[in-house]
Amino acid sequence: MNYSVGQVAGFAGVTVRTLHHYDDIGLLVPSERSHAGHRRYSDADLDRLQQILFYRELGFPLEKVAALLDDPDADPRAHLRRQHELLTARIEKLRKMAAAVEHAMEARTMGIDLTPEERFEVFGDNDPEQYAEEVEQRWGDTEEYADSQRRTASYTKEGWKRIQAEAADWGERYGALMSADEPPTGEAAMTLAEEHRQHICTWFYECSYEIHRCLGDMYVSDERFKAFYDALRPGLAEHLRDAIVANAARHTA
Repeated sequence: MNYSVGQVAGFAGVTVRTLHHYDDIGLLVPSERSHAGHRRYSDADLDRLQQILFYRELGFPLEKVAALLDDPDADPRAHLRRQHELLTARIEKLRKMAAAVEHAMEARTMGIDLTPEERFEVFGDNDPEQYAEEVEQRWGDTEEYADSQRRTASYTKEGWKRIQAEAADWGERYGALMSADEPPTGEAAMTLAEEHRQHICTWFYECSYEIHRCLGDMYVSDERFKAFYDALRPGLAEHLRDAIVANAARHTA
């Protein structure tokens, strides 16, 4: 049996463009071509595509996926074991987050006031208050810090919920963008980078493109920020940094 590119796209839930890209970079080259030169995929090709999509869902960059799959010493069963271990770890992390969100929902419905520790439990070690003193020491004498302090002092609980919801929605869309293999210098990534900057401008302080570039560098160089963004999707910190740089360049050129 062999299948057309359109059929494979339908089976796998990917776009024809993605399959063409995988072919162009040598990640998934169809085993056959029709007399007219059209791509035809075998069952073995579908097995490889399944492995690719497993690793992509786990956040592996394409070049790493290619290296793993093309390793002559690799056992196909070893790939499955590795993927199972990684997926199990992700499921456990999501289960804990879901339990924390459920706890917050129950408390909200019953009118229970959560403690600060409970309120930020869903974010693990990323409690924004954890580094308040460090932030003040580093940026306390800047206009941006003063502006942020003035704005946030007036925010209600509903306001903070809206900020978190907007950030979560942005994170999901950025993760989807990476899943579609969009480059950080592409229009889609730069648009989300600009949305990231506007979010800061709207809620905290006027974030210039120069400041945004500095933030992008910090998201990669500071392990705490890197861990936060990479928890949304592995490699997101670097991808976002590059998108921020590209977006700043197009607006300040």
